[in-house]
Amino acid sequence: MSSIKQSDALARVKPSPTLAVTQKARELKAAGKDIISLGAGEPDFDTPDYVKDAAITAIRNGETKYTAVDGIPELKDAIIAKFKRDNNLDYDRSQISVGPGGKAVIYNALVATLNPGDEVIIPAPYWVSYPDMALLAGGKPVIVEASPDNGFLLTPEALEQAITPRTKWLIFNSPSNPTGAAYSHDHIKALTDVLLRHPQVMIMSDDMYEHIVYDGFQFATPAQVEPKLYDRTLTINGASKAYAMTGWRIGYAGGPKELIKAMSKVMSQSTSNPCSISQWAAAAALNGDHGFLNERNEAFKERRDMVVEMLNAADGISCAMPEGAFYVYPSCEGVIGKKTPDGTLIESDQDFAAQLLIAEGVAVVFGEAFGLSPFFRISYAAAIDQLRDACARIQRFCGSLHW
Repeated sequence: MSSIKQSDALARVKPSPTLAVTQKARELKAAGKDIISLGAGEPDFDTPDYVKDAAITAIRNGETKYTAVDGIPELKDAIIAKFKRDNNLDYDRSQISVGPGGKAVIYNALVATLNPGDEVIIPAPYWVSYPDMALLAGGKPVIVEASPDNGFLLTPEALEQAITPRTKWLIFNSPSNPTGAAYSHDHIKALTDVLLRHPQVMIMSDDMYEHIVYDGFQFATPAQVEPKLYDRTLTINGASKAYAMTGWRIGYAGGPKELIKAMSKVMSQSTSNPCSISQWAAAAALNGDHGFLNERNEAFKERRDMVVEMLNAADGISCAMPEGAFYVYPSCEGVIGKKTPDGTLIESDQDFAAQLLIAEGVAVVFGEAFGLSPFFRISYAAAIDQLRDACARIQRFCGSLHW
């Protein structure tokens, strides 16, 4: 049989490192290993019962057929209400796109707009899929470091320097995956002031962790902060994180009518509509009682505080306190150059993550995957006892290293 050669577009990208870590942890567990997996960005809470009930009702009502490509009217109306309620953004149905997950919404927008050579500014650390989706869509990722000295936040000066006549998009993510860093209203205003001077640049605001913030942090989104950018901004969100609906695969966006139409055209020739049952469940989630969010955020905050404290007690590890999401992004610079008890040299954060998994059975994602080393990402969307055990193992592993 002749070998199948992958396309040039696919050859430019790599598989998702976060999914690879999660799958490796599953395989080790299945083989009987004692593994604690902290790689997946997935809440350990269950989908709320009222959302499940809405899905069951949809099934019983026969809502199991094809729907409009980019979402049922009932879900679009729920999204419109959400944007008005939470973000003071006004949209109509023609400005709303619903896709099979937030990832699909981002990809649809990039495929619909990028031509070869178009540039996409992506602050690093970034969610692992942003650069590769830009590459698959024919664009050129332009990575701009958001230094830990600036709280992992993109500065207006760095943004200004990165913009060229070929810049098509800025991808903006707050609170951040992987760092948990969140942008205040004033910081966003400083960035939007830069963008106002460059009318060719569109803004893709990934707000997936909007509702997971701590210590009184007030969430804001670019089109809300600077209404003059409303017609250039695609504001993206979804049901996965706040409502613990990762497997339901519903993401959505509000934006310019022509962009939304183009994204629908992409979906019409790729996925077609998102799952009909999931759409009814997502409408119920958005329209329902949100009281459970405070309780879950309190649990996340307790986990965050414990994880940060325990990691900072580990030899060679330094961990900042994030404002949102459910990740920490600790530096492992203090262990680079050390050796494991069997003499294996740790030369990178990838080595650190690999040896930690071998020695202690803790699965984390190495920082190089997110564009900034030497760091690693931990998801604390796990039971607190499991997190405590994992951090104790990390402390033990770091304590075993030597020069």
